[in-house]
Amino acid sequence: MMDTYRKGWALRYLREAKAELEAARKIPYMASSLVLEAIRKARNAIYYSLGEPAFIEILIQESAKLPGSNDPILRFLIEIETIVQQISQLEEVNGEVMMKQADSIVDIATDIVETLTQEKFENFS
Repeated sequence: MMDTYRKGWALRYLREAKAELEAARKIPYMASSLVLEAIRKARNAIYYSLGEPAFIEILIQESAKLPGSNDPILRFLIEIETIVQQISQLEEVNGEVMMKQADSIVDIATDIVETLTQEKFENFS
């Protein structure tokens, strides 16, 4: 059972991730930094849904060093971490591709958070 504190943070990060994506659509010249922030916040929402974020980060860092995991959520989290690292190191990015990728990550994060918090998240556009 998830406690109220973690549930609140998970939903807050998810709300903020969606707001960052919406802002990226409206402010194209800031899109790359806003999309990166949206992905980070979606990741944080998942971390809070799963447990203590510091422990989840350590688990992901250690698991990334090992050959393929059978756990789909762990593989997804490792992939998000890889994407965050790659985007933060790029000087120039394809905004359209990055936006689609961020949309997918936020959608999957929404599904995970909704499942684990047992809260239906209202989409806003």
